[in-house]
Formats: sequence, C-alpha cells, structure tokens
Amino acid sequence: MSLEVITLPPKTGQPPKGAIVALHGWGANAEDLASLAPFLNLPDYEFLFLNGPFPHPHVPGGRAWYDFQKNYGLTESRQLLTEWLTSLEGRTGIPLENTILSGFSQGGAMTLDVGLNLPLAGLVCLSGYLHPITQEATNRNFPPVLILHGRQDSIVPVTAALKARDILSNLGVAVQYQEFDMGHQVTPAVLNLMRSFVMQVMSSTSSKMP
Repeated sequence: MSLEVITLPPKTGQPPKGAIVALHGWGANAEDLASLAPFLNLPDYEFLFLNGPFPHPHVPGGRAWYDFQKNYGLTESRQLLTEWLTSLEGRTGIPLENTILSGFSQGGAMTLDVGLNLPLAGLVCLSGYLHPITQEATNRNFPPVLILHGRQDSIVPVTAALKARDILSNLGVAVQYQEFDMGHQVTPAVLNLMRSFVMQVMSSTSSKMP
C-alpha cells in the first residue's frame, strides 16, 4: 500500500522555500484540495496533495484515511503517512523543518495525529478534530498549530475544535485558534489566515534550505 500524491512545484521556477502538504477529508480526494492551491498565494512553495489509501465506501472516486463506520484503517494510515513524511526530504530536498502539514476534516485529524510527533514547521487543522490521546506525548518540541473551524459546522461540531484547542494547549502546544461564521467548508478568509500562519512560522524557523 502506498500514498498517491499530486505535486505542484513553485510558480516562481526557483527552488522551493518550503513544502505544504495537504490531506483531504473523508470521501474527497487530492484533486479537491489541489484546486485551492492558487488561492493561498504562496508561489515560492511546493504543494503536495495526498490521497488517502482507502477507497470511500459510498463516494465514487472518493478516498478515506480510515473508515468511521467499520472502524478500520487508522493504524495503517498513521504508519503510511509517517513513513511518507520522514522520507520527504530525501525525495524533495525540503527538510521537515521547512514543511507545513495541513488537512481538512478527517485530514485535519490525521494532521494532528501524525504531525505532533514530527519536527515540522507547523500544522494546520481545518474543520477537523483530535483523535483521543491515550498516552503522554514524548516529543516536547511540538510544532505550532493553527485550528480553524466554522461555528455552523454540522459535520464536525465546533465543540470538537474547542476540545482539540484545550487539550493541545494543556500539552504545551502553541495553538492559534479562530472560528468563522461558516459551515463545514473552506472560505477565502480561512485561506488568508492559513497563508498568514505559513508566512509567520516559516519566517521564524531557523532552518535554512540547503
């Protein structure tokens, strides 16, 4: 089992300043998120959009990171995503310290699940949630996290975002949190705030591209 990826190189034609990895939600796919890349207005970055490893049980062409209903796939996806990310520098030349991991809905949950254990530049959780943390995290150098959520979200209620914010803050994670008057979606305002977060964390990183 492997992860399919859509890669969009920097628009500048120059070596990338960093990488932005994006994980789709349940029943969507990499193409859905790839269509948003131009609206982030980050021409210096390489974008990588991953497909979840499992076909969605009901949506033709849709993918999933795990199956909510049959409760399988999370362990496999966690391992696949971790291995893919740790091999990213070898394939792209971009270190994890210059990489942003982001995700929408189920992809946001996977972002937090895997990303908190890796030396990434930052994590972005859009309309997502936090998997149960069953053991104390061993990595105390957590990447900063941006959580964005809609107050009218009927798929993942805003209470899930608040819970994630509080748990991560108590772990010592630097969390930025913002709610919007929207449903389970990505709006221009969300993308603008994500762009600001990327610029902020990338400018503060001491790691330099080779």
